[in-house]
Amino acid sequence: MLKNYFLVALRNLVKHRFFTGINVVGLAIGMAACLLMTLFVTHELSFDRFHEKNLYRLCEVQQWEGMVAPQNVALSMFPMGPTLQAEFPEIQHYARIFSNGEVPLQYEDQRIYLPQTFWVDTTFLQLFDFELISGDRATALQRPSSVVLTEESAQKLFGGADPLGQTVVRYGNDTTTFTVTGVLKNVPAHSHLQFDGLFSVTTIAQPDWMENWGGNWVNTYLELTENTDVADLEAKFDAFLVQHMGEERAKGYTLFLQPLRDVHGGSTDITHDYHNAQKFDRSYTYVFSILALFVLVIACINFMNLSTARSATRAKEVGIRKAIGAYRTQIARQFLSESILLALAALVLAVLVVKLTLPFVNQLSERSLSLPLFSRPALLLVLLGAALLVGVLAGLYPAAFLSGFHPVKVLKGTSFTPGKKVTLRNVLVVGQFATAIFLIIGTGLAARQLRFMQERNIGFNREQVVILPLSRVANQKYDVLKQELLRHPAITEVTASNQRLGNNLHQTGVKFVGEKETREIVTSQVVVDPDYLSLYQIELVAGRNFSEAIPSDKGHAYIVNESMAKELLQDLPEAPVESLIGRQYGFGWEDTLGTIIGVAKDFNFNSLHHKIETLTIHYRTEYGFSELSMRVDAAQAQDAIQHAEATWASLVPDLPFSYSFLDEHFSHLYQSDRQVSQVIGILAGLAVFIACLGLFGLATFTAEQRTREIGIRKVLGASISAITLLLSKDFLKLVLIAFVVSAPLAWYVMQRWLEDFAYRTDLSWWVFALAGFLAFLIAGLTVSYQAIKASLANPVRTLRSE
Repeated sequence: MLKNYFLVALRNLVKHRFFTGINVVGLAIGMAACLLMTLFVTHELSFDRFHEKNLYRLCEVQQWEGMVAPQNVALSMFPMGPTLQAEFPEIQHYARIFSNGEVPLQYEDQRIYLPQTFWVDTTFLQLFDFELISGDRATALQRPSSVVLTEESAQKLFGGADPLGQTVVRYGNDTTTFTVTGVLKNVPAHSHLQFDGLFSVTTIAQPDWMENWGGNWVNTYLELTENTDVADLEAKFDAFLVQHMGEERAKGYTLFLQPLRDVHGGSTDITHDYHNAQKFDRSYTYVFSILALFVLVIACINFMNLSTARSATRAKEVGIRKAIGAYRTQIARQFLSESILLALAALVLAVLVVKLTLPFVNQLSERSLSLPLFSRPALLLVLLGAALLVGVLAGLYPAAFLSGFHPVKVLKGTSFTPGKKVTLRNVLVVGQFATAIFLIIGTGLAARQLRFMQERNIGFNREQVVILPLSRVANQKYDVLKQELLRHPAITEVTASNQRLGNNLHQTGVKFVGEKETREIVTSQVVVDPDYLSLYQIELVAGRNFSEAIPSDKGHAYIVNESMAKELLQDLPEAPVESLIGRQYGFGWEDTLGTIIGVAKDFNFNSLHHKIETLTIHYRTEYGFSELSMRVDAAQAQDAIQHAEATWASLVPDLPFSYSFLDEHFSHLYQSDRQVSQVIGILAGLAVFIACLGLFGLATFTAEQRTREIGIRKVLGASISAITLLLSKDFLKLVLIAFVVSAPLAWYVMQRWLEDFAYRTDLSWWVFALAGFLAFLIAGLTVSYQAIKASLANPVRTLRSE
């Protein structure tokens, strides 16, 4: 019997090829979108799931005078890990990490460059379950000068030789030697910590580091006992800080624990989060899931609409089957068989679409997603089960509706009259287009916000700025490097700093001698050379720039931004910023204060998600620089880079040359926002396409049902435009209703989304109007094609056939 159901269903589907094609294509696109989003969401939710222990990251909320708003910070203090473990039985183990940066290593004649390495505690491999290929997990990092390499790094350095026990040299900066004590399997892509090597912190740790309460520069991870009440433990941290820092210093800090599995997707509000690979807002992950499901639902709605719309053509079939003894359940099974066959065919097409589009999706998402159907049979079973479920759900209502016809009425021709029982179908069409219009509005406003961020005047010029990372050796030769680089005519300016614009700049405490009292304030700060403001074209509103001709400028002169100037003058709001020039100012730990020599106009040194914080700029060569910036002539950029590479090779031959453009760095700041905009745009396009596909099918069927009416109207003199309007107006009314439904919801959702940006565009009315117009136009063109085709038919032939 089951075989017979499917054979009859297959014949019916082949007989009605047009509607079958519309349903298969629509369902396939919906399934493909849902499958792609499932792959992405599964990848995102898999981050750090391979670690089995009960791990948390220790974070801080910092709130100090001079800060625009409290900041959640991923960094913590060096003494916190061991001290917390000693004082709280809920904390079993701890591990700290901090960046060791790019490390050049040499083994015999082979040299490699490790792009990302960490200094880590000896307990690192006991907390984290990174797979160790060789070595002892318990002792690999215990001794000073120990290094654990990833499999890829070891292969590059040693080839096929056994790395364990071999001595490698960190060349370039010094001649420090390390012993390879372990090899890790390459770090999984779904780990928020990405590295090429781990160095034991016992190599460099100093006893006085344990007294450094107040310096935040490490990431601390804690293993808690099972069933620990995290909220109760966090409540004890305030007293802990007061005990070790004193009440006055501790009042600016609050500690909180972040579950390891939330670090990747739940850290968008956490700053100074330097070691969080592919950081992504988990709320977007859930939004993608919901939107992809909407696209699939729209495809299912198409099936329901077309199936019920075709009920008149299937009514006689149902009547005859019932007249010869078929039960309603048997007829319902027949229609469900057709639905399931459609879903299975759509699944095959959807898998093909996913395979073809995965490279584009990976490029867009910067992930390495795959669809391992045959290597993971369970996935294939899940897809087949999902297709069966979609087939049953999509066909359930049509099956119940069609199988419910009364045979006597059907055979008399009184069971179904075109135009009746269309309320649900109209509601479903409205739902389809309301979703599509919502996505169009979301895409338009997201694109507008991104363009706003790209085009906003951020207060400095980041175009045609090339960044070269500086090591300790390169710092020692910075002055010569600068002179040699400036010899090339395409390199117009060169400067250096210890941090990059577009990042969370480090913060520190400063003292300011005011009119009535000496104030202590926390400020972001950056170390620069005298040409920094000139190269980045940062405007001074008062005072002067640094000068190498004035010895006191080196280490005792400060330039503050307007936000800091307002903070310093809060007791004298009417005083001009010029009154700050010459006032005593300097870092809180120094006995001798310097002076403020200038006030810079506010500029967005961080992304536009954040408001401009107070900033102090100072000139100190003894602190060293982390990168060199050079402005190049756009027409000769390649020549300038080649000259820079040659200069580097002659002055710093032991270290590889690398560079990047600053505008690429700023583009990366908004990568997740851009990805969200693009994904929503793609889903909007798919939703519109599927909705129009269904609308096209409904319009075709409606035109077929009203063939006789159209012929009579033409004979009586009706024009083509009148007939086109007659057939189109009901559908266009539904689109108009969909716009009225979706526009307020889109306004509310996008208003909430824009609240994540400190600087944002307006919710312009024309974006909503344009979205409605586009939906109306696309739907109108879709329906009008069939309407015009029907109105152009020869009425004589139409009426003769009737």
